[in-house]
Amino acid sequence: MVNLVIMRHGEAEALQSTDAKRQLTTKGKAEACRMASWLRQHYPAFDKIICSPYSRARQTAELMLQKQPAGCELALLSDLVPEGDPVQVQLYLDALWSTEPEQRILLVSHMPLVSFLVQTFSSAGQCPVFATAGLACLQYEPGRNGQLLETVSPQELSLLPV
Repeated sequence: MVNLVIMRHGEAEALQSTDAKRQLTTKGKAEACRMASWLRQHYPAFDKIICSPYSRARQTAELMLQKQPAGCELALLSDLVPEGDPVQVQLYLDALWSTEPEQRILLVSHMPLVSFLVQTFSSAGQCPVFATAGLACLQYEPGRNGQLLETVSPQELSLLPV
């Protein structure tokens, strides 16, 4: 069963005064909405959405939250910034799952961290490159090796028949 989904934020505008303030473009919002709908159709609801404090990741997380039922919580985690440490994120989630083992979690972050997170949480150590709003679905148990079950991107979904 998938209990962890790692997602890259949607397409963002060009670099502004600071990287942290970059906003989603119209395309980035559409990408996030498309992925939110796909997740809602293919997987059970999330208990928590945890995202980077950067604007584009927060905006993506908020769009994902709109497709979740009431009760799904949104939280910020400073370790989910682009240069974050995947081991610190793993320790944080392991602690969370130790008290709430059934939690289904969506992480929204940035390249290259999303790739390193998949590598950290999966037994095969896969390190996929993520398209904007791309996601990786994993089965993970603290203290054990996880398994990457699938990756999906908005571009791949656009190739499927409607």
